[in-house]
Amino acid sequence: MPRIVALGPYHHDLEHLKQMEEVKHVAAWHCTREGQLLEEMYQEFAPIAIDARCFYDKDVMAGISDDEFQHMMFFDACFLVQYMTTFCNTRRATVDGSLKRFMRPKRNDIFHDAMLLENQLPWTVVDTVLRLMDSSWISREFVARWRYCMMPHHHRKAPPPTPFVWYEDCTPPHLLGLLRYYIVGRRRDTDGNCVKPRAKKPKNMSFSVSAMDLDEIGITLKANKSLELSDIHLNKKGSVFTELCLAPLSLDRDSASYLINMTAIELCTVDSFGAATADDSAVCSYLLLLANLVCREEEVQELREKGLLQRGGGLTNAEVLAFFSCFQVLRMGPLYSGTMAEIEGYRDKSTMRTELHAFVYTHKKTIAAVVTGIGAVLGIIGTLLSIKKEL
Repeated sequence: MPRIVALGPYHHDLEHLKQMEEVKHVAAWHCTREGQLLEEMYQEFAPIAIDARCFYDKDVMAGISDDEFQHMMFFDACFLVQYMTTFCNTRRATVDGSLKRFMRPKRNDIFHDAMLLENQLPWTVVDTVLRLMDSSWISREFVARWRYCMMPHHHRKAPPPTPFVWYEDCTPPHLLGLLRYYIVGRRRDTDGNCVKPRAKKPKNMSFSVSAMDLDEIGITLKANKSLELSDIHLNKKGSVFTELCLAPLSLDRDSASYLINMTAIELCTVDSFGAATADDSAVCSYLLLLANLVCREEEVQELREKGLLQRGGGLTNAEVLAFFSCFQVLRMGPLYSGTMAEIEGYRDKSTMRTELHAFVYTHKKTIAAVVTGIGAVLGIIGTLLSIKKEL
C-alpha cells in the first residue's frame, strides 16, 4: 500500500494520497523547457500515453476514460521525474526550491511507493517526459544514487572497485524494473553478453545447508565487495579455506518491501527460471539461499557477525528469521541451484577435510580447554625444571 503518492490507476482514489495530486501539477509546470508551454508538452505526450492503457488491469481501466488516463499518466510521470531530479548531483539538475523542500523530508516514503509493483508507470511514459525535457541523463544519475538502496544510508555510494556502468541496452518495463536491473547486477562475458550459467544442480534436490552447517564443513560466510545480488560464489582460498560470498544487506521494513516487490517481478515475468539467465531470477536465488542459511535466531546473529546483515537495519533477529522463512518455497533459480551444487560438490570431494572441520567445530570448546590445560601443564613443568637446575 502506498504511503504518500499514487502512481498509476490502482491506488489513485485513496483518500490519504489525494494531497499529493496538487503537488503533481506543480511538478508538471517545472518539467517544461524554457519558452515551452505546458499544453504544448502535453500534446506531444498524450499519443504515447494512450498506448500504456494495455499494461493495466482491464477491470480497473473500465471506469477511466482515455482523457482521464492521459492526464493521470502525464502528471504522475512529471512528478516522478521531478522527484528523481532532486537526487541528481550535477549542475544540470535544477529543481524548484519549494518543490525540493517539500520532497526532501518525504523522500524515503516516496521512494518506498515508487518501488511498489502495483504503483508503477510504464517506462515509456516516464522516458517520454525525460525526452521532452531533453533530460534523459536524469534516470542515469538517479539509478547511480539509489542502486545501493539495500544498504545503510552511509554506504549508498559506489565502492571504488565497482564504478557505475550504464547499460544502453537496458529496456526496463518501469522504474522498479530499472532499479532491480542494477541492484542485481550483470554477469557478463568479455564481449558484454549476459552469461547463462551452466545447468548445475545438486545431486539431492532437497540438499540445503544452514550457516552452522557451512561452518562444520569448512565454508565461511563473507560479504562481497560488489554489493550486487547476483554476485554469489564460492571463493576457494588455498586447499583448506573456502568462502561463500554474498551481497550484504541492511534489512529494515523498507528494504524488505523492495525485496518482496523485486521477487514479485521475477515470479510474474519469468516463465522458466531454468531457461533464462541467472540474473533474471537472481533476487529469488538470493532470498532462497538466505532462507536456507537461517533456521534459528542464532544463525541470524551469525549473519550479522559475518557482515552479511549490516548495521542500520531495524528488524530484530526474530523478525529477520520470520521474514526469510517466508521465502523457503520460492522457485529455484539457476544461481541458487548452481551454488548449492558447488557446496555439495565441495563437501563430497573433501570428506576427510570436512569431517575434521566438523569435529573441530563441534568440539571447539573442549579443544580450547585441552590446549589451555596443556599450556598450563607445560608452564608448570618448565618452572619445576628451572627450580631443579638452581638446586
